[in-house]
Amino acid sequence: MCLAGLAAAGAALFPGGQEGNAAGVDKPKETLVGSNIYGWTQYAARDKKPLDIGEVIAALADAGYDYLENFMNLDQPEENARFADRLRAKGLRPVSLYTGARLHEPGKSDDAIRRILAAAAVCQKAGFEVLSCNPDPIGRAKTDEELKHQAAALEKLGGGLKDLGIRLGIHHHLPEMADQAREFHYNFRNTRAERVGFCYDVHWVWKGGIQPLDALREYGQRVVSWHLRQSRDGVWWEDLDTGDVDYAAVAAYAREHRLPRRFTVELALEPGTQITRSAVENHRRSREFVRRVFEA
Repeated sequence: MCLAGLAAAGAALFPGGQEGNAAGVDKPKETLVGSNIYGWTQYAARDKKPLDIGEVIAALADAGYDYLENFMNLDQPEENARFADRLRAKGLRPVSLYTGARLHEPGKSDDAIRRILAAAAVCQKAGFEVLSCNPDPIGRAKTDEELKHQAAALEKLGGGLKDLGIRLGIHHHLPEMADQAREFHYNFRNTRAERVGFCYDVHWVWKGGIQPLDALREYGQRVVSWHLRQSRDGVWWEDLDTGDVDYAAVAAYAREHRLPRRFTVELALEPGTQITRSAVENHRRSREFVRRVFEA
């Protein structure tokens, strides 16, 4: 279906562009602003120091964040509950976790789903609400059969998570945006919104060639959480600020359509990123940007 057709279909299902119960997409009762762990690991590596997650949690609490999004621990599920306890000890809360998953391969997808659901059962009891999942890239374009199997696996995973009380949000990097975003679109067009939501990483989608508001018009009703990063002239900027992505327009759409408000700042470094401040200061400035632009 073309973009306009999908947008029209979405308008029929969700009058006024609002989420409906038919989609099974929850709206948090309050705005939550968090940080993703990835950028912190990059800063630690840059400074040739081990990552101290306790220091990260404390810095986020001081800067007014609500949560830290960490990687889901699949090998030791109880560690996710201990992580939740560490967040609460500093006044933060468990909200979301992130994982990859090999879902395109018939011989491995069931085991991946089993491991994720086993860990998710612990996570739900600990208070986590959302799992952001990026299906594993494989170094080439996935075949039609592999994408078909992946979509079925996403349905199964999303259904299992929903039964536990956790929302699945599909995340994307550049491999999924290749060939006119073939895999990106396939994941959504062949799954149901009530099972498979959208962790909207605005910058990766923009970098992949889709304008942020176009993605929202087509898949906004699926959003369960956000990843926010900025660039200038295509290079990642050290904090969340003005730049290539028009976040004012994104924020206005989110408000108008009453989309879920779990905003995760994900600062990251790449060759060419100009670092002039510490990780702590860049996250503090980014928190102020989210407050100013997203009214969060």
